[in-house]
This record gives sequence, C-alpha cells and structure tokens, in this order.
Amino acid sequence: MKSYAAAAALILLLPALALAQKTSYDYDKTADFTTMKTYTLKDGTKVGDPFVDDRITAAIEAELKAKGLTRNDATPDVVVVYHITFDKEKDITAYSTGAMYGPYPYRWGGGWGGGTTNVRVNEILIGTLIIDVADATKQQVVFRGMGVKEVDVQAKAEKRDKNVAAAVKKVLKDFPPKKKS
Repeated sequence: MKSYAAAAALILLLPALALAQKTSYDYDKTADFTTMKTYTLKDGTKVGDPFVDDRITAAIEAELKAKGLTRNDATPDVVVVYHITFDKEKDITAYSTGAMYGPYPYRWGGGWGGGTTNVRVNEILIGTLIIDVADATKQQVVFRGMGVKEVDVQAKAEKRDKNVAAAVKKVLKDFPPKKKS
C-alpha cells in the first residue's frame, strides 16, 4: 500500500512542479557583447496595467544595472524592449477513492472497487515574458530571453513585485551570453 500512496502523492505534486518558470534564450553569435555598456528602454507589448508595466520596467533596469549597464537614452549601445502575452490553459486533476485489493490492480482478480472518481477542471492564466536586446547601431536583435509561467492573479502587491523581479532575473540570466572557447 505504501507504493500506491507514494504514487498518488507524486501525481498530486506534478501540477505544482510543472508550474515552475521555464526559460530559454537565443542570441546573435557574431555580436560583440563586450562593447554593450549602455541601454535605453522602448515600448513593446505592454500588459496594460500601469502597476505591472512599472514593475517589469523597474525589474529590467535593476537587472541591467546589476550586469554593469547604465541607462543612456541619448546614445545607447542597445535598445531593450519587452513583450508580454497571456494565454489560458485548462488544468485537469482527477483522483479516485475507494477500496483497492491485490498487488496488481489491473490484473484479473484486482482493481478498483466501491470507489468514486472526482475530476476538477481549473482555468489557469499563463504569462509569457520576452525581453529583446537590440544593437542600437545595426537596429537588429542580438539577444532574446523568454520565460513562461503561471500567473498568480490573486497575489498581493508585494508578492507581485517579487514574482516580476524573479521572472526578469531568470529571463536575463544568460545576458550577456558567455563566449564559448
């Protein structure tokens, strides 16, 4: 019975584990990132909520500052733009209760009996954050970071600050990319 309880616990934990932020990035392998010292921010695809847009902008600025870049709106080396999109997905959770007998429930002589199966369907909001870094002179994207995660629509302001900062940090984790030798 212990193995069944462990399997049931694992199945219940899988949706929570699947909600971790997934990130990826790509970049122009010919770009010289060592010359990129200043940046400016331009409008991309905003959320539309001024509080969230301000959080994202502040988090991007903090992360770029931590990486040694300074803001220069007059003559920047790079232009940074973020885009955000939302999508709704269905989260389906099913669990069964009831008597189980025998070590092999799907063989003859064993199986579920006298129980019920409950199915719960929840709609979840998935957010995608894309941060593009473009060479200001060539006007070409040289780095793109992307993160996808479930959005906690019930979060309080302080939690939203932390979530946005963590998301931006993770999306820009590999900027500037390290040259492989």
